[in-house]
Amino acid sequence: MSSAASITSLPSGLAVLKTFPDVLFIPEIIFGGLVWILVASALVPAAIVQGWVMFVSVFCFVMSTTLLCLYLCGAHRGSSSWVTWDVICQETAALFYLSAAVLQAFVTISYSRSTSGVIYQESIAAVVFAFLATLTYVVHLVYSLGRWKSS
Repeated sequence: MSSAASITSLPSGLAVLKTFPDVLFIPEIIFGGLVWILVASALVPAAIVQGWVMFVSVFCFVMSTTLLCLYLCGAHRGSSSWVTWDVICQETAALFYLSAAVLQAFVTISYSRSTSGVIYQESIAAVVFAFLATLTYVVHLVYSLGRWKSS
């Protein structure tokens, strides 16, 4: 970042893909999509738990994709309220994904005792990608909070 102005405002257009933390939308979407696919393809021993994990992965996938598209289109037009909205979205996603990752890990432990190897491996992969998504959202949140504080 070359100046304080670039830190406090949201980028628009292709600059979104070149600025940190906004470039983190890409891994958020990728990890979220992988969690979605892996949970959807697994057996469901605990429907309510995996229902929550599925809701979180779909919700955050759609939210991140929508925000990325809005930023690429420049819909925020430099408004400082969008910086606050960015923080709220990242905070919500980080908390949701943390809870989903922990619940998916709990379900995976129960898989280890009762199911075949392929289902267990898919569940382990879902846990890994859920924690990676959580980490990505937390890093994005920390840097968005810095941008929000500066604005």
